[in-house]
Amino acid sequence: MPVVTIAGREIGGGQPPYVVAELSANHGGSIDRALAVLEAAKAAGADAVKLQTYTADTMTIEHDGPDFRIKGGLWDGRQLYELYEEAHTPWEWHATLFAKGRELGIPVFSTPFDATAVDFLETLNPPVYKVASFELLDLPLVSRVAATGRPVIMSTGMASPAEIKESVGTFRAAGGRDLVLLHCVSGYPTPVDQSNLRRIPELAAEFGCPIGLSDHTLGVEVAIASVVLGACLIEKHFTLRRADGGPDATFSLEPDQLRALVQGTKTAFAALGGGEPARSQIETASMVFRRSIYVVHDIDAGEPLTAKNVRIIRPGYGLAPRDLPKVLGRKARRNLARGTALSWDLLE
Repeated sequence: MPVVTIAGREIGGGQPPYVVAELSANHGGSIDRALAVLEAAKAAGADAVKLQTYTADTMTIEHDGPDFRIKGGLWDGRQLYELYEEAHTPWEWHATLFAKGRELGIPVFSTPFDATAVDFLETLNPPVYKVASFELLDLPLVSRVAATGRPVIMSTGMASPAEIKESVGTFRAAGGRDLVLLHCVSGYPTPVDQSNLRRIPELAAEFGCPIGLSDHTLGVEVAIASVVLGACLIEKHFTLRRADGGPDATFSLEPDQLRALVQGTKTAFAALGGGEPARSQIETASMVFRRSIYVVHDIDAGEPLTAKNVRIIRPGYGLAPRDLPKVLGRKARRNLARGTALSWDLLE
């Protein structure tokens, strides 16, 4: 698998999964809470924290028409402008949050939602950019992000294969080099049975870049399972307490869950191994508990071996079970006591 380096950490190429905690709207309008989320993410073992960089005005217009009200789902009935006004991370917080990440030793980066956000984020020297699923078809934005020369993570939620191909092609044409694609289902929350994790190896084969998962299911099981299919970067929304509410709280992890995700993905990755056919090291000690051929009744020298005086039993220090037909009828070279592991040198 190809490798992309983010903040000095290799992604893909046989490296353990990279876990990104998504702050999104879980700051609750308080920079102190946003800083506490960073601290909790670091304590839980996350590899990075991601912000979102937009304002209500860069996302939409203030309008009360039916086109601008959400129909169905988690945010049913809410006006787009009002929702984004509540959820956005104030731009004046960004420098403080980036600095806090450096202090804690956890990289902070963001998803820009238009060119002005890219221009602003460039002043903060982010280690990587994220293109959200809903912006994947904003090809001018994809080009602008690619032109920075920084690594880019792109989510593929809702996109058809042709649309993903077009966006990746746009990224490459604009000079983009280091790309991580995230399989994503843009449902909030996503039902487990619609996660379609088998798409991960297909994306890897088609695009030849590291593939991860942006996961909106409840809990951590789906994200951990994705590692087995090759996911090398996991992104999950993160909050201090779901009970505190907020637009994204319902499908966000709490600190104990994030800690379980970090450990679970590491365990799943370690369990993959290299696929070698050789016997595992731990199995060496178990070899003695295989069956082998033993003397089960005393045998005098010159006496033939029969099904009554030798048997295939545990442990495994004697001749292999496959040799029993060759052993039966042979004569003992010396007296053989019950419990003797049979070997060829004991036979005439």
